[in-house]
Amino acid sequence: MRNLSEGRKMWLSVMAVFLVYATIFILFEDYDRKFIMPFHEVSDWHLLLFSLVVMAGLGFLLFRYAKQMDERISREQAEKENRMRRELTQNIAHELKTPVASILGYTDTILDSPDMAEEVKQQFIVRTNAQARRLTTLLQDISTLNRMDYAKDMITMERVNVSLLFADIAQETSFALEHRQMRLHNYLPQDIIIHGNYSLLYSIFRNLTDNAINYAGRGATIKVSAEQDPNSWHFTFQDNGIGIPAPHLPRIFERFYRLDKGRSRDMGGTGLGLAIVKNAVLMHGGNITVTTPDGGGLTFEFTIRK
Repeated sequence: MRNLSEGRKMWLSVMAVFLVYATIFILFEDYDRKFIMPFHEVSDWHLLLFSLVVMAGLGFLLFRYAKQMDERISREQAEKENRMRRELTQNIAHELKTPVASILGYTDTILDSPDMAEEVKQQFIVRTNAQARRLTTLLQDISTLNRMDYAKDMITMERVNVSLLFADIAQETSFALEHRQMRLHNYLPQDIIIHGNYSLLYSIFRNLTDNAINYAGRGATIKVSAEQDPNSWHFTFQDNGIGIPAPHLPRIFERFYRLDKGRSRDMGGTGLGLAIVKNAVLMHGGNITVTTPDGGGLTFEFTIRK
């Protein structure tokens, strides 16, 4: 039943109910009978034949309706997917246009100004490099999402020590944390072993860490902890920063969704980080939620299957 379409499920369910009802009615003939008796009268056989004809006619009509319903659902899904692809393509084109335009602007200025001061030229080169790095990050994020969407079979799974993985992330982000006067408290138990994809698990914790560093605000504190369930690990990633208004929470996992587009770009964000987090969590058999505690900040809670 799991692999059947919604229309076929409906058709089989209705036919099964009708078959059970017709069988009981024919065998017992009425509610006064207490046991099954063989057919002695011609009318009983006529009733049986009539029930079979009605059942066949009803089955044919329901089958046609189920087929039409499946086709309608398929069309609606196809239209929805096409609309999402168009929106995604437009968003990608828009996001690519900004760094590309900046790179062209800086390089054209350098080429058209041979007498430009060396100090100014160096500033333009640094800005061009920053935009190129942002473009590279954006392309990497798009590639990661495409791999999860269309090449799941190519994603390899292995034993991953998440405790060591996050310890590396804490070390890698220590300079950015210190620069923003932030603290990261790692309460993860030792040797959290998960059968998963190292790159995607790294993306989950790195994107959540970078998101907190970029948007929680100076002086904020980040806490990461985990509890073990029978079949999964339950992680909590929280900060006490400025948080996000409640109306925006349901949409923060959408691709290219930003609260403040200009500020997000200034921070170097691609608008795909949390979308990667959600898809990577789902790839590992888990779920993720985000809330705004009374004390402020954000709390991400997610599970990852062992």
